[in-house]
Amino acid sequence: MTDIVILYRLEPGCLGPEGAGYIVEFCQFAAPLIASQSPAFMRWQLEPRFDKKLPEWQVLFHGKPLNDAQAARLLTHFDTDIDVLIEQLNEHLTLMIDQYFGRW
Repeated sequence: MTDIVILYRLEPGCLGPEGAGYIVEFCQFAAPLIASQSPAFMRWQLEPRFDKKLPEWQVLFHGKPLNDAQAARLLTHFDTDIDVLIEQLNEHLTLMIDQYFGRW
């Protein structure tokens, strides 16, 4: 298992007005699909974002959260930018939401 985890908290509203009722199950549905498309050096951890005080995403290294500067430095070693990773994740999540609701 990798020591780099990107914790991504999904807003229930991304699943529509009734999203709060689906978000936990959707995170469980999407996690293995996202894992299959993740770079080898890291893994995603998807969670619902019920508490708006928590950041949308966080990089963890050996289980400890990194600040933005530390995360950027760490990901630079892998020629990766967090903004690019998040953008790619959001593209995949859009397709998975359609798949989850049977529109795909």
